[in-house]
Amino acid sequence: MKKMMMLVMAVAVLSGCERIETGEVGLRIGFDKQVNTAELQPGSFNQTMIGSVLTFPVRDIALVLDDMHPQTMDNSTLDDMDITVIYSINPAAVGEIYTTKSRAFHSRDEQNDILLMYNYLTTVSRSAAYKAAAKHDALKTISARAEIEADAAKFITAALADEKLDTSLTITKVQVRNIQPARNIIASANAVITAQNNLKAKQVEVDIAKKEAERLTLLSSNSQNVRYMEAKALQDIAEGVKEGKVQSIVVPYDFKGIINVGK
Repeated sequence: MKKMMMLVMAVAVLSGCERIETGEVGLRIGFDKQVNTAELQPGSFNQTMIGSVLTFPVRDIALVLDDMHPQTMDNSTLDDMDITVIYSINPAAVGEIYTTKSRAFHSRDEQNDILLMYNYLTTVSRSAAYKAAAKHDALKTISARAEIEADAAKFITAALADEKLDTSLTITKVQVRNIQPARNIIASANAVITAQNNLKAKQVEVDIAKKEAERLTLLSSNSQNVRYMEAKALQDIAEGVKEGKVQSIVVPYDFKGIINVGK
């Protein structure tokens, strides 16, 4: 009977307890609704028969921002920009953040755990992404992802420092998942590339025609030189025959001329 009573009491105690899971920190809310800022550590069991316990994830939290349309340095609006910001909370700062910052700064996940500073970081991260994209021309944003990510992280960290939160929150990663310039900008760029390629093709044709013309000119010049040399040779032979200096003449098979040798 005694063992049964102890078992019942144990069940009652455990049923009125909240266990803090790994990657979480807890805060106790008293029956008077006051928050005890002493953080409850992972693995601990905390009674909830009197008062309650709030849990806060302090592991990496993914903040997703989709369908943004920042303006670029060349005053073009991006068709789409999607980023993910990964951040974490310093476990030792949970009590201070929850009790000193506006509750509107926070959010809740599907398990109803409180995501500290989630809403605040959503606003700050959006602003940072817009500022980072504005440093590049629209067409260059695609190849400048790494720079945009680094700049966005820098802008977010600076905003946290301004709020004296740089030791309480850590930006682990900023990832640009998608970035798409405006369609008219892409179409214009493609048109320019097509025009440049056509121009290069025309230039190649011009160069080929020019070289062919030079070749034909050279051939024509060589042909004229050959005819001149043939005529000169015939003249020399004729003069040689006339003067008796030439005793025999070899006539080519295609010889078409007649040497008029005067006496």
